[in-house]
Amino acid sequence: MIKKNSNGKSNSKRHSRISSKLGKAPGTITYLGKRAGGASHIEVLEYDKKGFTVNTPNDVGECIVHKETTSTSWINIVGLSDEKFITDLGKAFHLNPLVLEDIVNTRQRPKIDEYEGYIFGVFRMLYLNGEQQLVGEHIAMVLMEDSVLVFQEVTEDVFMGVRDRIKLKSGRVRSRGADYLFFALIDAIIDNYFVVLENINDRIAVLEEEVYGHPEPETARQIQILKKDVLKIRKWVFPVRDLVHRLIETENPLITKDTKLFLRDALDHSTEINEDLHVYREMSMTLLEMYMSTVSNKMNEVMKVLTIMASIFIPLTFLAGIYGMNFEHMPELHWKYSYFVLLAAMLVLFIGMLIYFRRKRWL
Repeated sequence: MIKKNSNGKSNSKRHSRISSKLGKAPGTITYLGKRAGGASHIEVLEYDKKGFTVNTPNDVGECIVHKETTSTSWINIVGLSDEKFITDLGKAFHLNPLVLEDIVNTRQRPKIDEYEGYIFGVFRMLYLNGEQQLVGEHIAMVLMEDSVLVFQEVTEDVFMGVRDRIKLKSGRVRSRGADYLFFALIDAIIDNYFVVLENINDRIAVLEEEVYGHPEPETARQIQILKKDVLKIRKWVFPVRDLVHRLIETENPLITKDTKLFLRDALDHSTEINEDLHVYREMSMTLLEMYMSTVSNKMNEVMKVLTIMASIFIPLTFLAGIYGMNFEHMPELHWKYSYFVLLAAMLVLFIGMLIYFRRKRWL
């Protein structure tokens, strides 16, 4: 039996991707993502103090040339579903099969691993699309002596600011090595977390106004979506602080002392983000409770009004019921003014109960 998700769509494709990896040996390159069938392509941005060049190698062989130059190379690989291409690229750059396995595993949690001759890192790149919806993209990076390999699934990324800084002759990136480029890319990912968290903060503020103002069933649905987004962001972002701290404490010669000073700034930002995430998580968890409490209070107000109305009309109904009986021996029935006296008595009782409820502040 094929299970369906909340939208009624089949999850068989997702299950087949996971099952395709079961039973295979560690280091087996198996793409786990949603963009199977796409072609991979390479873009190389090479620079030094004198200038920069942008190239698009046609194959892995042309890409290796940039690794052997003395200038700094940013080798950007877009598209991870071509397992043979990733395998050939890994062999050309002497990457461990376990690294290649993590590169094509888009479910891999953020991590930093040190190998002989390079440092490998996995992060989650977060940004908002045109509809202001949260997008999380898998991204892997390999720091080598004079080059940085970046693996991503789509062309959209958060690195445009880094590219612009490389094009500036007076930019700090041009005067430093590959380790600073590695830091700059991580810093761009972390800085964009602030944009995502600002969006979360705005959504919480809007939902709070709706909850206290006019809560609707759609409000509850938006709260649930917000909670899921906050939990996803926390899962992807929370480990980054420890990863940056590990880069600061490492004795690996690929990370220079000067770059570690800049990494400390990234560590401060990561700490601030984690603190904000903790606050937003608590706020998102309590929003639904606030919604239920507000809806319950409004329902209590309605029940209160209905109860007061029933309390007013119960004695009036009692009087009307008594004189609505068809007994023969009821003296008031034969009195000329009995009808008007009864109406007056009911009116006085009605007004008296209204005054009583008003003084009790029930109305």
